[in-house]
Amino acid sequence: MSNFTLPAKVTLVEAGAVLAQLASHQGAGWEVDAGALAQFDSSALSVLLQARRQGARRVVNAPPKLAALAQMYGVAEVLAL
Repeated sequence: MSNFTLPAKVTLVEAGAVLAQLASHQGAGWEVDAGALAQFDSSALSVLLQARRQGARRVVNAPPKLAALAQMYGVAEVLAL
């Protein structure tokens, strides 16, 4: 299974489309690359939580602000950030 790369922007507006793209990634062991993520809100956390439910092992290249947001919402450990 190949890794999944988040787009540069994941807000409430884009989350549905990103989740639709994510739907094709199933099984264990793949990673979510958040390196391109520049603009986001808590919707990005929802996308990442869905990725974990679908078998993503971890999030790589997470921007520090994403890690801080995950910490604030109490999901940093679940997302392996």
